[in-house]
Amino acid sequence: MRRKVLLCLVGIAPFLTAGAIMAQDAPRLRGPDPFTKAVPAPPMQRQVTDDVRVRRNYPDQPPVIPHAIEGYAVDLNANKCMSCHARKFTEQSQAPMISVTHYQDRAGNTLGGLAPRRYVCVSCHVPQTTAKPLVDNIFTDMDAITEPERQPERGRR
Repeated sequence: MRRKVLLCLVGIAPFLTAGAIMAQDAPRLRGPDPFTKAVPAPPMQRQVTDDVRVRRNYPDQPPVIPHAIEGYAVDLNANKCMSCHARKFTEQSQAPMISVTHYQDRAGNTLGGLAPRRYVCVSCHVPQTTAKPLVDNIFTDMDAITEPERQPERGRR
């Protein structure tokens, strides 16, 4: 019995050590106060409201919201996003129409209206803010790796 326990401890020791090292090297995302202390929330950062479409980082990434959405109603009775992004309003609003996939159920059947699973837009689409990132972004687009000579020379947010 002792031998089994000893073997088990010896077997998991490298993982415990690796976990401790990784925790040591992980970026500190907490503030100076312990998590049990009640501290006031930091102020909300301003939303980016330039209405400029942001290039997607990977295929099928939901587009980010390039405008303020404070006060938008998305409840059982209304979805403010659809007042501009629904097909019948895009010509007047000049907003991009939502994808046809938003009118399909899980089985791929086309519905007469917006699919219930796509109704709450901010579950996938997020507004951008001027907040400083908590950790450095080291993301490199796949196209930049495979075809660096074809990449445009421009700054990205």
